[in-house]
Amino acid sequence: MNDFILYFKMGLTHVLDLKAYDHILFLIVLAVVFSFNQWKKVLWLVTLFTLGHSVTLALSAYGILKIRMDLIEFLIPATIFITGVMNVLTAKKSSTGKENINLIFAVFFGLIHGLGFSNYFKMMVGREEDKLFPLIEFALGIEAAQIIIVLGILIIGTILQNFFRVTRRDWVLVCSSIVIGFSIQMMIDRVFW
Repeated sequence: MNDFILYFKMGLTHVLDLKAYDHILFLIVLAVVFSFNQWKKVLWLVTLFTLGHSVTLALSAYGILKIRMDLIEFLIPATIFITGVMNVLTAKKSSTGKENINLIFAVFFGLIHGLGFSNYFKMMVGREEDKLFPLIEFALGIEAAQIIIVLGILIIGTILQNFFRVTRRDWVLVCSSIVIGFSIQMMIDRVFW
């Protein structure tokens, strides 16, 4: 049970760490296009991202996949940027299309984000024979943290749209634009470090 708590907490803090806010930014641009009445899609969003993240963590932990970390460190903010730009470009259109695009982004970009944490995860599990259970426990922590963040985004969006009469389009545009700004700075920092 102690190992479960250890890896679960590590997954939880991996996402909720404000120093490594790239995960939070990505979840913001993924979730901002959704509302509470779309809870099934939101659940899929979080789960697909966790699955993508976990697949590359597993492939890396078992030594099957090796990719240059400097490339991954650049691709992470690039995925955030792409998702944010897609939100801005589709903010005026009907919501179904962009929500489905964000579900696709969640799984594919989750693969990239998982690689960003793969070296640390390999150090955590070391040469342990059984890497599967730590990976599952870690993934459950990631899933819980992502649910917390996405719920926060949905709550803020609901409050702004229902009580302050912010339009859904404006909510998506403003959130996505702010995140795009952060992601551009992250890409610049990671190219010119």
